[in-house]
Amino acid sequence: MDPKRKAEESALVVAAPAKKPRTELVATQSKDKALKLAGPARTSSLFAPIMQLEGHGGDIFTAEFHPEGQYLASSGFDRQIFFWNVYGECENIAVMSGHTGAVLEMHFTTDGSNLLTASTDKTVALWDIAAGVRIKRFKGHSSFVNSCQSARRGPSMFCSGSDDGTVRVWDPRRKQNTVTLNSGYQVTAVAFSDNATQVISGGIDNDIKVWDLRQNTLLYKLKGHTDTITGMSLSPDGSYVMSNAMDNFLRIWDIRPYAPQERCVKIFQGHQHNFEKNMLRCAWSPDGSKVAAGSSDRFVYIWDTTSRRIIYKLPGHNGSVNDVDFHPKEPIILSASSDKTIYLGEIE
Repeated sequence: MDPKRKAEESALVVAAPAKKPRTELVATQSKDKALKLAGPARTSSLFAPIMQLEGHGGDIFTAEFHPEGQYLASSGFDRQIFFWNVYGECENIAVMSGHTGAVLEMHFTTDGSNLLTASTDKTVALWDIAAGVRIKRFKGHSSFVNSCQSARRGPSMFCSGSDDGTVRVWDPRRKQNTVTLNSGYQVTAVAFSDNATQVISGGIDNDIKVWDLRQNTLLYKLKGHTDTITGMSLSPDGSYVMSNAMDNFLRIWDIRPYAPQERCVKIFQGHQHNFEKNMLRCAWSPDGSKVAAGSSDRFVYIWDTTSRRIIYKLPGHNGSVNDVDFHPKEPIILSASSDKTIYLGEIE
């Protein structure tokens, strides 16, 4: 982070704020001359029902809410990691830099103290949020790192997937990766099982592979997608994994032990992938009742997991929607796009 300066109370107050987000509210005047704000009843503490966050200099590939919900982080083609307030006027409150290539995926650790980033500079980086600095840079991959994910519970380890065809598991206390799993094809998405005894990977061979970390072997494959897998997300209860793929289908798989032979339990459709071949990610709502996915047709799609119906198709972006995330505590959806903007929107 440059230039260096003394940290105040918290170092999350470092960078000059980006352009103030535009917020629009329609005011109406009733007969008794009192000024009232028109529109549907509010469901969250957002400043306005829709907030637009501007400031990135390139496509935004990844964005996520902090586990406590006060902040969100975003990054992408401009290599900068931006932190934003979720409430108030959504000011940009900090910027971290250090990668020499685009940041393709980013996740907070479970306790919210660190941030994990995967980049086209062939490295994975771990950042201290309070201090606003990079703690460690992990080298080992020989090509673009497309995806990363930290363990939900258990030991503080994380995994990464790369164009070099490997899935690597890392322990932050060590310099080199502890496990290398050879997928044979470019790996585009990775996730841990709930107890971190398994790693799930997806790539350009259309199959999802489940690896056992105790024996470092391939347990089984999940077949069904007919094109590259672009994003994966573990369900809140850890029983299912969701995959988004370039065949324009979103699938939910049962990854519990002793599940029936046919593990694909739900299929959703409606969203699009196009010639840009972006890594479009997907997300679960905190209670598991809704899922959302990025789409190249510039809409944000949200489905009801029970009925499998599209309950929201949200417009607004002028470019491919690359990442989506649900707020951990409130009915708010985040969308990050190639149009260099982020939208925060209230849902029911």
